[in-house]
Amino acid sequence: MYVIVEINGQQFKAEEGKKLFVHHIPNVEGGAPVEFDKVLLVDNDGTITVGVPTVEGAKVVCEVISPLVKGEKVLIFKKKRRKGHRKLNGHRQQFTEVRIKEVVA
Repeated sequence: MYVIVEINGQQFKAEEGKKLFVHHIPNVEGGAPVEFDKVLLVDNDGTITVGVPTVEGAKVVCEVISPLVKGEKVLIFKKKRRKGHRKLNGHRQQFTEVRIKEVVA
């Protein structure tokens, strides 16, 4: 059984025991339970239920493993030719690591 759930504007395929890196969730601590109720689709052993826009009564219960994880560094390089202008900028996205404990459909 799996569900498609929306977490902070992104859609994820959630199954029990799976780990996810979602956009940073502020004000949570490690080990704290978090519930997400924007379930868009439920697949229960071949029986598919599509929400309009969400499936009522369905939710995903997660446990926060690490409240703040930094992603890989992305380098942004800008250059204007023949002008001697170069600029290098870096960015590291912040994520929260969660483990799916239970899928209620």
